This record gives sequence, structure tokens and C-alpha cells, in this order.
Amino acid sequence: MNHEYFMDVALAEAKKGDAPYGAVIVKNSQILAKGCNTVKRDCDPSAHAEMNVIRKMTNEIKSPSLEGYTLYATAEPCPMCATACIWAGIDEIIIGASIQDLIDCNQAQINLACEEIIAKGTKDIKVTKGVLRQESLALFARS
Repeated sequence: MNHEYFMDVALAEAKKGDAPYGAVIVKNSQILAKGCNTVKRDCDPSAHAEMNVIRKMTNEIKSPSLEGYTLYATAEPCPMCATACIWAGIDEIIIGASIQDLIDCNQAQINLACEEIIAKGTKDIKVTKGVLRQESLALFARS
């Protein structure tokens, strides 16, 4: 299994949501949780794909700690989601499209990279951007 495989699963998950964002949580090369954006469906502005998958995973393991886990997200986590990754203790975030990519395709975003949030936090999280970037951006061409 490689980054592209897990991102491909996140891309498929994004197509299930009410906005084209998908996320998966992986540990030991196994997908343990999947999530999509359900903001409209749930009438919840915090129901981003990353928040949904973090909630699902922490609920399943009955712990708020996701140390040792990796989050794959089709788009760079917004400040809310990046902060949730810090609080959850996620070790690594793998991203498809960046915040700047989304701004460039006219998607409403807060122009603040997740690395800026992480740098101010208490957890050093490794961030890798651009995995299946074009495929991630293609989701927004369809929305």
C-alpha cells in the first residue's frame, strides 16, 4: 500500500458527500475509518470530512488519541480540521489539493495553511502535499 492507494480511497469517499471532500484514517497500512463532507446533510458547519472521520475513529477506539495514525485528505485541512488533528495527536497528514489550489479554483477557504496551525500547536505533525493533486482538483470541476 502507498500514499496513492489511500488517497484514491479518500477520493472515492469525497464523491459520497455533499461537497467534494473525503478523508480516511490509516494505521499500520490499514484503512480504519472513512469520512466525507456532510455539512448540508447534517446541518452542521463542523461536519467536514476530516472532522467526521476523526469523530468516527475516536468513537470506535473509545479514545480521543489518534497517535500513530495517518490522515489522508483530498484537500488541505482548514484551520478547524488542522486544529482537530493536533488535539487528536495525529502523526501525519497526507493532502491532495492545497488551500491555495482551492482558492485558485474559486472554492471558499480561509487562506491559512495547515502547517501554520501545526507550527503553533503542541504536536509535530508531518505534512505531505500534492498526492493525487490533479485528481483531487478534478472533484471541484464537477461540483
